[in-house]
Amino acid sequence: MTDAPKHLAANPRLSTWVEVGADGVVRLRVGKVELGQGILTALTQLAADELDVDPGQVRMLAASTAGPDEGPTAGSMSVADSGAAVRQVCAHVRALFVAAAATRLDVPAETLLVRDGVIRQRGGARSTSYAELAGDVDLDRDVDATVPTKAADELSFTGDSLPRVDLPDKVAGLPRFIQDLALPGQLWGRVVRPPSPAAVLTDADEEAVRQAPGVVAVVRDGSFLGVVADDELAADRAAESLRAAARWHESATLPDEDDLSSYLRDGPVTTFSVDECGDLEAAPPVVRRLAATYSRPFLAHASMSPSCGMARWDDGSVHVWSHSQGIFGLRRATAQALGLDEARVSVEHVEGAGAYGHNAADDAAFDAVLLARAVPGRPVHVRWSRQDELTWSPFGSPMSIELRAGIDARGRLASWQADVWSQGHTSRPGYAGTPGLLAATHLEHPHPFPAPVDPPPERGSGSTRNAVPGYRVPVRRVRGHRRQEVALRSSSLRTLGAYMNVFAIESLVDEVAHAVGQDPLEFRLTHLDDARARAVLQAAADRAGWVDRPRDGDTGLGIGYARYKARGAYCAVVAEVEAVSDVRVRRLTLAVDVGRIVNPDGVRNQIEGGAVQSTSWTLKERVRFDRTRITSLDWETYPILRFSETPEVDVVLLDRPDLPSVGSGEAAQGPTAAAIGNAVAAVLGVRVRDLPITADRVIEALGA
Repeated sequence: MTDAPKHLAANPRLSTWVEVGADGVVRLRVGKVELGQGILTALTQLAADELDVDPGQVRMLAASTAGPDEGPTAGSMSVADSGAAVRQVCAHVRALFVAAAATRLDVPAETLLVRDGVIRQRGGARSTSYAELAGDVDLDRDVDATVPTKAADELSFTGDSLPRVDLPDKVAGLPRFIQDLALPGQLWGRVVRPPSPAAVLTDADEEAVRQAPGVVAVVRDGSFLGVVADDELAADRAAESLRAAARWHESATLPDEDDLSSYLRDGPVTTFSVDECGDLEAAPPVVRRLAATYSRPFLAHASMSPSCGMARWDDGSVHVWSHSQGIFGLRRATAQALGLDEARVSVEHVEGAGAYGHNAADDAAFDAVLLARAVPGRPVHVRWSRQDELTWSPFGSPMSIELRAGIDARGRLASWQADVWSQGHTSRPGYAGTPGLLAATHLEHPHPFPAPVDPPPERGSGSTRNAVPGYRVPVRRVRGHRRQEVALRSSSLRTLGAYMNVFAIESLVDEVAHAVGQDPLEFRLTHLDDARARAVLQAAADRAGWVDRPRDGDTGLGIGYARYKARGAYCAVVAEVEAVSDVRVRRLTLAVDVGRIVNPDGVRNQIEGGAVQSTSWTLKERVRFDRTRITSLDWETYPILRFSETPEVDVVLLDRPDLPSVGSGEAAQGPTAAAIGNAVAAVLGVRVRDLPITADRVIEALGA
């Protein structure tokens, strides 16, 4: 198995992945989950190509702990990793069916052709099919990694914009999301959250609530407080009554939201080296130095719909329905928190309405587990409120970045130093040996949250993801500094540290270009050896009209570039920004290289969505709090980009059919933020280095 795609090493059994029915339908179960990114459609195309069936013959089953464990769906790795596994699995399955057909038809296997699941001999009249052979082919065997997958010119569906398999239900408003899930005997649950992160429950009049109409159970365990009722309205009313009856002890434990850079530098910090190249003391002669500090606040996931979960206990075992990104991690964490054998916990994925990393899906599922334990045999459906979502979901970590660039006599980058301060960027279930589930921290025998951690470098790092510039700089020193005692939980928010690192790097690169009197595009091209990087920059610039851009007035263009995780998708962005009474992004032009494009429309959708989300982060979003409580509770106090403010987005795709596919979902965020920041500087002549770029921050920069 050493040559097999990595996810097959842990999940080698073909039957774990594929079932071929007597109806000719291929049922495929993967470990990656649909989060709205279109992965089930892309994997359908890859499977159909390797099996030589019509995509309509492939049914993508929901991920569950009965299927392959591919880890969390994260890091824009689903096509690269799960896609590679699916291709190898399906190539082997096709080979087995062709061998079975050769035996049945008594002809050499190499003379057989497969089309739409029908297997026939070249020039012959006799045929058989996957449907007819389904009972003859045993898939309960390990995958053979030596079976070749198809070459690029043999693929029929890969590269086409196959319609999304998940969209018809969503467009028609049919029940597809976990928020819509309805099971026989279902009850509804609500959890009464503490008023602040450090609050401890001291008293609650539970009896009065137990007597309320429709209430089935009131659950209290330490500071965990919840209700189960016959219907949603009764659950909501009971939760409000319980909230009014609860008494809490609160403590002021939160930092100064206006000085997060100092917060990140204070207290215990782990410092680590990311990149050391050359000797700073013996660097080429530097004639000029530029230095700057950049920062971002805590960011919320701000998902379209609040998180939700469902659970049912039967004979000491629990079945969980969740929109978690990592169903196996949720199973392990649930078992750990409750002292159960993992075999007694099963998790089934159901799509949720919105996910941009590790949101509260796992927390809502564990809420349901705790409430359902009080009513064995009955499924309990738990839905969070918008306030719950904006105040209790894991946040994206704040960051502060110090950059220093040395310039030589030719106007080239001679040295580069970076120091990145942050909290850790992941606290997914099971991290640091703890369940990592919100309600588990509130139990009478709690499992507290350790400080969040970062993924290892081989998985893209966290705080220092994309902290090393992709440009040619002979001498570099990049270090990370991760705070070890945190006041607010942070975890994986789309791109982790890459969004902020790219914003900072590309901002300073622009500043250096202007300082030496060079065009920002030409300066970047001068420092790039990678032909694919140069191609996306030139393509974005050409499409946006970079050469003929306005040099004065109220509108300007800015550019940004990065290769995600230094090994993923290449992305360049040109932002057209208008700055009069406010900052408004009018147009974004993006050029992207993701290697082989499986579904062009899917890639374009991911890039568009990432660019718009980045625009919202860059111009508006910021978690607000005082020294005790989170105060950004709704869309008024945590504003996001409105439809009326959404820029026009134009995406240029550079297909590389002979190169491996990489993910697209997180490629656009950093370059988009950088392009916006650089465009603001081009229009106004001043630079805002602390995000978000609000009117107040622009006025402050103009005044300085």
